[in-house]
This record gives sequence, C-alpha cells and structure tokens, in this order.
Amino acid sequence: MRYAFDDAFLDELRLRNDIESVIGEYVSLKRQGRILTGLCPFHNEKTPSFTVYPDTQSFYCFGCAAGGEAITFARKFFNLDFIEAVKLLAERAGMSLPVLSSQDGYSKLRRSVFDANREAAKLYNELLYKPEGKAQLDYLRGRGISDKMITVFGLGAAPDKWRMLYDHLSSKGFSEEILVSANLLRKREKNNKTIYYDNFKNKIIFPIVDVRGNVIAFGSRVLDNSNPKYVNTADTPVYKKSNELYALNIAKNGNEGTLILCEGYMDVIALHGAGFTNAVAGLGTALTPAQVSLISRYAKEVMVCYDSDTAGKQATAKAISLFSRTGVKVKVIDLPDGKDPDDIIKQHGKERFRALLEGSANDIEYRLSLERKNHDLQTADGKISFLKAAAVILAVNGGSIERDIYAAKLSDELGVEKGAVLQQIKLVDVRNERARQKGSVRQAEKEMKKLYKDLLPQGHEDLRIIKAQEILLANIIANPSFLTKLEGKVSKEIFITPVYKKAFAIISERISNNSGIDIIYLTGDFTPDEMGAVSRLYASKLPLSNTLKECEDCISVLLEETKKSDFKDVSKLSDEEFLNLFNMDKNQQ
Repeated sequence: MRYAFDDAFLDELRLRNDIESVIGEYVSLKRQGRILTGLCPFHNEKTPSFTVYPDTQSFYCFGCAAGGEAITFARKFFNLDFIEAVKLLAERAGMSLPVLSSQDGYSKLRRSVFDANREAAKLYNELLYKPEGKAQLDYLRGRGISDKMITVFGLGAAPDKWRMLYDHLSSKGFSEEILVSANLLRKREKNNKTIYYDNFKNKIIFPIVDVRGNVIAFGSRVLDNSNPKYVNTADTPVYKKSNELYALNIAKNGNEGTLILCEGYMDVIALHGAGFTNAVAGLGTALTPAQVSLISRYAKEVMVCYDSDTAGKQATAKAISLFSRTGVKVKVIDLPDGKDPDDIIKQHGKERFRALLEGSANDIEYRLSLERKNHDLQTADGKISFLKAAAVILAVNGGSIERDIYAAKLSDELGVEKGAVLQQIKLVDVRNERARQKGSVRQAEKEMKKLYKDLLPQGHEDLRIIKAQEILLANIIANPSFLTKLEGKVSKEIFITPVYKKAFAIISERISNNSGIDIIYLTGDFTPDEMGAVSRLYASKLPLSNTLKECEDCISVLLEETKKSDFKDVSKLSDEEFLNLFNMDKNQQ
C-alpha cells in the first residue's frame, strides 16, 4: 500500500524528529565518530550491534537485521501501523497530520479492533458492579482486591450469557467481522448457518493495555477450579501475546529502573495493591525474547518472582538465560515452597515480601545455590564436582570482578586456595575458546544464512546473490546518475529477492521523476521487516567502489543466476519475460 503523504510533509516530519533524538529517548546511544551505537531494542544482546546513522537518518542492527528510519522505529517499538507511527511522530513534533484520501484496510481494521476492545472493557467493568457480575465481584473481594485496584486495572465481569457482548457491540455499530478479528466473538457453523457468540462467558476479565494506553486484549479467569482456568485473547491484528507484558503500562512509570517479573495477573494486582507498583507478568506463555527485549527498554534490573516448584525453577533458569544476553541485571526472589506473592502478602504482610526483595540473590548466586544442592559438600568428591560445576557458571556468566569475588567465597566455603578456583575457571575458558574457534566459521555462515533466510528465495542458496543485489542498489542510491548509464542493462526482472525487486522499482521510478530517494520516502511502501533489508542499502558498512564497473559485475552475477533459475523451464516464461531476458543478455555482450 502506497500512502499519500507528500514529500514535503515527510521532509518536515524528518526535520522535526531527528533520528538520534527519537531513538535516544528509548535506547542509550554512544557516539563513535559519525555514527551512534547501542544495545538493540528488538533483540537480546550484550554487545551493541544497533547502529544509528545521522547522515541518512536511518538505523540498522547487524545482529537481527532490524532497520529503517524514525517511522519504522516507531512502528516496531510501539507495534503500530504506518499511519499510527506517522501520527505519533507528528504529535511529538507539534505537526498536524494531513488528511489522506484513502486509508489502508489493515490500518482501518486495527483502529476498529482498538475501538471494539475499548468498548468491551468499558462494558465488562460496568457489569462487575451490576447483578450480572455479582459472582465475579464477590470472588475479587474474597481475594482481597480493593475497589481501587479494580479501577486501576479496569477489572470486569463477563456474565453467564452467550451474547451479552455481541448484542452490546453490535448496537454500537461494530460488525461481526471486526469482533471476530478482535477475538471478542467466536463463530461456528450449524445447519448451514453461522452462529456468533461471546468469547468470554462467566469469567473475571483482565484487560491487557499496551504502553500507549490502548486496550489490546483480554485475559479471563474462571470462578472455580475448573479447567482451563484461564482463557485469553488469541493473537489479533493488534496483539501478539509473546510480545506483550501485563501491567507494563503502569509499571513503566516511576519504577526506578527495576521491574518485578511475576507469573500471573493476580500476583501483579496483589503486589500493586501492597505498593509494589513495578510488578509485571507474562501472558500465559513462557517468557520470550521479545518480552525480555521489552523489559530491557524500561528497566536496568529485573527481579524474577516465579513459584519455587520444579516448573517455576525451570522458568527462572530460562529467564536468567534470556536476560544474560542483555544488559539487564537479574535477581531472583526466593519464595517459600508453595507460596506465591499474593499468599505471602496476605499471610505475612507487605514487609515480609519487602524483606524477600531485599534478600534476593543475583543470577550467579542463584545458579550456585541450585547447583550446590546437587553435591555432597561433606565429601572430597562432592567438593570437587561442585567446584567444577561452579567454575562453568562463573566462566559463562561472570566478569573479572565477579570471578574474583566468588572465587574468594568458594575458597572459604570449600577450603581450597582461591588461586585453584581461578585456575579451574581458566581451564573452562580455554575449553570454551577452543570450541568457539572450532565452530566460528561454520557459525558465522549459519548466522549469515539465518539473517538472510527471508531474502533467499527457494532454490537460491548462494549468498553472492544477496550481496550483488545490495551493492548494485546501494550504488544506484549513492549515484542516481548511474541509472541512466545502466539503461538497458538493469531492470527489476534481474533481481532475485522480492524486497529488492520492489526497492529497485520504487527507487528507479523516483529517480526518473526527479524525486528524492532518501529512506523516509520509501517507508510507506514496505513492511517494518522489509525496511530492515532496505535500510542495509543505506548503511555505510556496505563496501562500495562507486563505479559503473562494480554495478556491471553485480548485474552479471544476477543475470547468471536468473538464467539458471528461469531458463530451467523456458515454456513457463511469457513472451514479454523471454524478450526482456533476451535483450538484457544481448546488452551484456
């Protein structure tokens, strides 16, 4: 979909939203000459691979291939569509948004889903205080949830009726198609007739709100112990559960750089009610890299507060592993067996939970404490096996300071020399380095192919194809006059990758029309994921000689590949396709 924002508006939008300023509000950037680098907000990493290019007003991550300009950054960071992202930046700059003659159908759908969710949340909350919601209100009050917390979290009641929400939202003008897309309704076929009914029935409702204040989904809980205990919104045009966190819209404000990560809605509400307003929770799935990345945008430290059973320990170990790839510090709250935060606050008060917070262990201490339980430290063999396991933990997770501190602690605990502990860690380092070097070349190729997996169409395995397309396009972007000089030699047909075929068509059209080809003019034509590939073309790390000879060499590579793939079955080529390829081949001779 090509959006109707003219270049003059986009120029002003870019001028008033300098990319360093926009991204710098959410990512800590460090200047390195003409560029800036930081930890990528779109994947987990310890070493910065996220690069901002003020000269081209673009960004690119060499770790996950995310890229674009300010609009794309807003789209990816806040999960917005194109028009929503432009509106956000326009409001940030105090600009008025032009009226578009037409709007993207997907954008309209998203806005309709947001509107339907807001109306549903309002109805559910109102029903909680009516006779239809008495059972749900009694349950919440029985769990010690105050009216204040009900208001803060917008809790509600879905009554024991199949069409309450359907009838209400239909009267507000929402179509069945919109309500099914929002997962507020379900449908089934009966006697050749489609029957629609409410997704949530006889349940407590937990609205899920994003960091911008939009109601994006709902969680729900049964009133008894029947299964499934929780029924949640499935993925919709505005919601993907693996990308969001419950209550982050509240916890992100004034959290002093620390978030408490809980397992469920009730834990979060109980903690907020006790004054711990920096608590958040996942949304019915195991913690995901996307959620870890989201947390890292708002916190420098996370305190993991999962149950102490086997499943909880496994989830904690996974969380530590995920956060170890970021710059976020991790602490683990040691909950008593069988207790969750809600139980502790009810039975022992908020001061007891505060004491648990203050006594929480960092990730290394937690790993060591778990490992310690697997060894009999009263025996020499037990001490040796524990020391070897501890050395692995410190080699993988500890810096030089952590190694020194914990080597001293282990020395005192096990009755061995500190130097012996450090030597054991060094042995692990050597072993790990050998393994790393052995697989480095293979891993680099694997990572490159993974990075380019969406850019390599089926049947094309040679990474030279990607490079040839990138270098050719980057040369044309840097030297628009090359397009005329390459006339008859290059066309979109020689490009193998769909996104680069599309990029060439748009860029060449703009050059022919004497229009600018800055990256912001292209963003309305590509998805955020596609913009990553486009952004690579504007990144300064592409090796260019800026010569026609380099372009012609790239064209030769692509023509060779085109002939290999397309002429396998000439009968499937149209007359126009055959003539185009014939003419290009002739021009190359």
